[in-house]
Amino acid sequence: MTVSLRPASGADLMAVGALHQRSRVAAYSSFLPAEALADPTAEAMGRYWTERLTWEDEDHRMTVAERDGRLVGFSYLGPDDEGDPATGLLNAIHLEPAERGRGTGRALMVDALDAMRARGWSRAVLWVLQENTTARRFYERGGWTATGEQRDDVIGTALVPQLRYARSL
Repeated sequence: MTVSLRPASGADLMAVGALHQRSRVAAYSSFLPAEALADPTAEAMGRYWTERLTWEDEDHRMTVAERDGRLVGFSYLGPDDEGDPATGLLNAIHLEPAERGRGTGRALMVDALDAMRARGWSRAVLWVLQENTTARRFYERGGWTATGEQRDDVIGTALVPQLRYARSL
């Protein structure tokens, strides 16, 4: 059965948090220690998304992907984190681990890029963990290019370098 996309609702956010936690563990466990990925819990991630959307609802957009009526992925986008009014930021694409390679991530990315164009942005950017080579290849196949910019983030107890990617819309 094919995947369907729709705008997220408040009723989705606890499930989004649980999916986000499962996705992080699956994607990052090859290069981050288990203790770094144990926190936040799935429930805490759900509360995080509930609170975040409360503050960002007016200028951000979350889309959920469903297969057979079950949440299997989501994307989240908003304005550029560096304040460029012509640029949108793809904050996240996360999938259930079993969804990898099924076209769900690609569908979420295409949908996010279309939404950015509809908002009048001419450029899209994102941050990806430097060691997440699977995600980096995914974005590169989608036309994204590393800009050379780097920053550090913290996941649990681990300091992780991130790379900025960009593409034209």
